[in-house]
Amino acid sequence: MDSRSRLLTILGSMGAVLLIVLIVILCTNDGILRGDQGQTPQPAPVAQVPDAQSADGTATTPLGGHLIGGDPYGYMNDPTFFDEEHSDAFIAALDQSGNLSLMVTSVEKDLRVLVLDVNGELVTGVPFNIRLVDSSDVTTRYRDLDQDGIIYAGTLTAGDYDVTLEPVEGYRVPLHSTRVTVKESIEYIPIADISVLIKTEEEINAAIEDTANKDDAIEDSDRTEIVTLQAGGNDHMAGIDVSSWQGDIDWDKVRESGIEFVIVRAGYRGSVTGAIVRDTYFDANVSGALRAGLKVGVYFVTQAINETEAVEEASAVMEMCAPYDLELPIYLDVEGSNGGRGDLIDVETRTTVCEAFCRTLENAGQQGGVYACRYWLANNIDASRLDRYNVWLAEYRSAPLYNGYYSMWQYTSRGHVDGISGNVDFDIMYY
Repeated sequence: MDSRSRLLTILGSMGAVLLIVLIVILCTNDGILRGDQGQTPQPAPVAQVPDAQSADGTATTPLGGHLIGGDPYGYMNDPTFFDEEHSDAFIAALDQSGNLSLMVTSVEKDLRVLVLDVNGELVTGVPFNIRLVDSSDVTTRYRDLDQDGIIYAGTLTAGDYDVTLEPVEGYRVPLHSTRVTVKESIEYIPIADISVLIKTEEEINAAIEDTANKDDAIEDSDRTEIVTLQAGGNDHMAGIDVSSWQGDIDWDKVRESGIEFVIVRAGYRGSVTGAIVRDTYFDANVSGALRAGLKVGVYFVTQAINETEAVEEASAVMEMCAPYDLELPIYLDVEGSNGGRGDLIDVETRTTVCEAFCRTLENAGQQGGVYACRYWLANNIDASRLDRYNVWLAEYRSAPLYNGYYSMWQYTSRGHVDGISGNVDFDIMYY
């Protein structure tokens, strides 16, 4: 074969190869080139998952048509996905309203179990039962007799326990037990999530729960009681203390009248049930006084009957005060309550309650103190054990007869000041 024939043969072979390549390319992109000219190219279809066969021989798709051919958007082509019947079923599957959880705390050889809903609120009106299993596999059951969502177990041996909420109709209880350690002794530290225990006056019967009175201080007064405001000076400030009993207050007028500080009631423990109750006017009074430029402290009326409840009260007050920057101490108000639960404890227990309240505040970096009248400090409290804390004395005389330590003096409950309707307590705080 001459050189000319050989060249033609080579070129012919190359042309055949190029033709084959072109045909392959055209076949491979057939889906892209197909359609009207100028149409946006479409991606190649996703590989289809073979349909399953139902019992009657009709084809079904995986997940009832909600995932078609592996396409995550396949449910858009399912006409039943958005109909009312399927939507209700879908919403029901997402419903968490019946879910329950437990919050368990221990202060000293005890457990307090709170049954909470999905919003972290106590579930009331249900006779819950819990099961405690100690490290020796000894089981004890407790029942929420008053159906307030709180189950208390006292006089326990320190150590680890498994707490289980037993099944109850209409609710979904936790699948697993909660492991908790019962403490041997009080640590005087704020209780986490104490807010769950704080009630409003709308949730309780305030007429029988808010029964603190000043009878002892009034009976101990004499005709020298000062009822006019004593102005502040180089070593003291003029102030008042208020609660919901004073109603709405014009705090600018209060400041303009010569008041420099105010002690606001945060709340009280119920005289009958022992519920921790927030004063209805607490936030309005604190925020109003701060806006007016007054120094602010708070007090809480106790009905605690042991150290555990004193730690609860201190924790509750700190929780209420958390949003505010307060300069003055937090006081525990210890006074009579017309036969309330706090009236029934002895001097040793009452003094221990005062110490536990103040120590809990102190450990949290807060200033603590105790309010009481001269009679109670002399007869119902061992005041010698309170010298390290702020003592707020109530004695309605021109000069106190009490010869113990005090840093603030309430000298009348019959004061009057612009901005407040009715009587108000007058106080002097010493530097």
